[in-house]
Amino acid sequence: MNSTLEKRLFAEFTPADDAAWRAAAEESLDGAPFEKKLITKTPEGIDLQPLYSRTSTPPPAWQTRPPGFAPFVRGSAPLGAREQPWLICQQPAGASFAECNRTLLEDLQRGQNAVLLRLDPATRLGVAPVAAGTGLPIGSLADLRQVLADVDLAAVPVMVPAGLAALPITAMFAALLRERGLEPAALHGGVLADPLSEWARQGRLPDGIDAGVTQMAALVNWTKSAGSPLRVIGIDASLWGDCGASAVQELACGLATGVDYLRRLGAHGVTVDDAASRCVFSWSLGSHFFIEIAKLRAARLLWSRAVAAAGGGEEAQRLFSHGRCTIWNKTLLDPHNNLLRDTTEAFAGVVGGCQSLELALFDVARGAPTELSRRLARNLHIILAEECQLGRVVDPAGGSYYVETITRQLAEKAWALFQDIESRGGMARAIAGGYPQSLVEKTAAERIAAVESRRDGIIGTNLHPNLRETLPGPAEVGLISPTRRSGPAPAAQLAKLEGVAPAQAAALVPALGEAFAHGATVDEVMARLRVNGDCPTARVAAPRRRAEPFEALRRRAESHLAKTGSRPKVFLATMGPRKQHAARAEFSTGFFAAGGFEVVPNKGFETPEAAATAALASGAPVVVLCSTDDTYPALVPPLAGALKAAGAKAPFVVLAGLPATPELQQQFKSAGVDEFIHVRANCAKLLVDVQNRLGLPNL
Repeated sequence: MNSTLEKRLFAEFTPADDAAWRAAAEESLDGAPFEKKLITKTPEGIDLQPLYSRTSTPPPAWQTRPPGFAPFVRGSAPLGAREQPWLICQQPAGASFAECNRTLLEDLQRGQNAVLLRLDPATRLGVAPVAAGTGLPIGSLADLRQVLADVDLAAVPVMVPAGLAALPITAMFAALLRERGLEPAALHGGVLADPLSEWARQGRLPDGIDAGVTQMAALVNWTKSAGSPLRVIGIDASLWGDCGASAVQELACGLATGVDYLRRLGAHGVTVDDAASRCVFSWSLGSHFFIEIAKLRAARLLWSRAVAAAGGGEEAQRLFSHGRCTIWNKTLLDPHNNLLRDTTEAFAGVVGGCQSLELALFDVARGAPTELSRRLARNLHIILAEECQLGRVVDPAGGSYYVETITRQLAEKAWALFQDIESRGGMARAIAGGYPQSLVEKTAAERIAAVESRRDGIIGTNLHPNLRETLPGPAEVGLISPTRRSGPAPAAQLAKLEGVAPAQAAALVPALGEAFAHGATVDEVMARLRVNGDCPTARVAAPRRRAEPFEALRRRAESHLAKTGSRPKVFLATMGPRKQHAARAEFSTGFFAAGGFEVVPNKGFETPEAAATAALASGAPVVVLCSTDDTYPALVPPLAGALKAAGAKAPFVVLAGLPATPELQQQFKSAGVDEFIHVRANCAKLLVDVQNRLGLPNL
């Protein structure tokens, strides 16, 4: 806004002042601490302020650079999604390759504009699968031909996270293109090699990291010589987000992985410019809207800085980001809430500037996807693009004091952690020593503890659960059985690979394609490429979901319901008029409902004796005393004593609230109280103890 015009418009108003605002805010808090009430602490170690302004937030240096220019915080392309809409990447589903092809064609005809193929773990390692696994076991050209039947690969980009098997999978694509009369340069998108992430995910590789990087270098050289725009280097930072990492840890691990690849590829004669321009970074997208936007912006800043420091040019500093809605916060219970989580996460991904986007299906925790969940995921992309028109605005978050500040804070903290990893010898050595795994495990444990204590609420799971909901049985995952060879191995074609060095990209990819055209499988080809390098066992980075503790509680309660015809009951011994007990009765109801307990409410009892009589008559194995701190000293001893006097039929007695002193707590325990529930209690662990006391079966 023109400064003269701004002065005229606001001439009648007192200039805004941060100190005056804070004084007014503190006055409204009635003595409560400002830092406790209005400042939010995040797992990243960032204190989110209630107000960000021009005076409190100096403009960052990158704000003067338009989108599309280094350091690319404001976007990798000058016009953002207006120039190139994001790729809608959703995995096809089905119990066979033919069924996957059918669903893929349906998706492409209904708005999807990219092909995403997530391979099963064995295929990504390049070994023969022994059984059906999650993902697509594309082990031969016949499998790929079936999955991609009638898909125009010259028009539709592909995205294939291929782990160690990127070289043979790329050669398989080249063979398929040759069958269709197309040149290799027609293939675009990404067939992504990522041995470090695969090592962290699976714990062990069949060959050394150097062997994987040698094949990666061959891929880079082949795409360059073939004139193919295909990206071949993957950095799956979303793995760490799915394990519960903070945004800082995910950024640092992603950056350290990318830099490790640049360094190793350089030893194979691949320039920084050639390597960096072939990278795809995958980032998880979580529920904290502004943190996720800032994370994507900080990622571009960090990569630009790292590539520039390595001697790469401005073009190589452009980061390609693939956004994945995280599974960390997806729930088995009340799963349609996952649609709201997906919407927020996809919105953040687009605003943050990711170039391709993959939404988690709302029933992802329930196993095999349904036609409805696939359709909703695909249509969420289209609604955001066509109805919300998110791609119409270039750098929508640019200039926000809030977003710019946390972008800078995330970048600074992630760079410091990246330097820490570098000081340990780089990402490969850090993974070998279990360093990033232990960091993420600690953060995940802290985040899960917040869920268990309900400080971090999950609607439908630990807050406002729906006990009328029917939980599904064991997850049914649509698995595709790997194809088996029906004839002899193409020995002559495989033998030709022996004379081709892995670094000879121009000869290697055609030779691999010839072997696939004669029926070779990925594991046979990879066996010829291995150098039997040493790869130690690493600590596994295992993705998880934060809702799992409460889902386990609910399953035990559902099992009890199936066997007995009723849920484990909790009787509320509410004392006095409603205003005396309502708050704690409501808290207790939500507390126990999160574990699948049926709570029996009451309007309030006049005497402890009446409450004890009604509680024992109900047959409930758990009784919760609900009143006020002031009335407890007089109410607890007679009420708890009467309940415990029932002998073998005595219920488990719980007090709603935590007595102020250890002495008073001990006094109430001596009177018969077994446990206290309160806002600081670990709800999940306490309910596990209650279920154990009641003898509910472990599942």
